[in-house]
Amino acid sequence: MTESDCIFCRIAAGDIPADLIHEDDQVLAFRDIAPQAPLHVLVIPRKHIPSVASVDDEDQGLMGRLVTVARDVAVAEGVASAGYRLVINAGSDGGQAVDHLHLHVLGGRGMGWPPG
Repeated sequence: MTESDCIFCRIAAGDIPADLIHEDDQVLAFRDIAPQAPLHVLVIPRKHIPSVASVDDEDQGLMGRLVTVARDVAVAEGVASAGYRLVINAGSDGGQAVDHLHLHVLGGRGMGWPPG
C-alpha cells in the first residue's frame, strides 16, 4: 500500500473529511465513523507507519505524542475522571483494519475484560 492509497494519510492530507478534534504538526485525532463506545476517537500520526510492529527507535517521541494527545482527548471529552481505554491493534489477528498506525480512545461506558 502506498501513502496515496492509505485512507488515514488522505485524511491527514485533508483529501477526505473527518470530524477532527485535534490537529498538530505530528498527530491528528478524529471521531471514528463506526464508534464502539460513546467516545471513540482515533489518534494517528501524520507520518505513515503501517503498524505498531513497524515503529522504529526514531519514532519514540512520536509514540509518546500519540499517547499524550489521547490523554488530552479523554480530558477534553469528559471521560478522564471515570476512566477510558487506549487500544492499538497490530495485524489482522490483532484486529487492525487500516494499515496505518492508530490509537483508539474509548470511553463513556464501562469496559469489560477481557476485551475481545
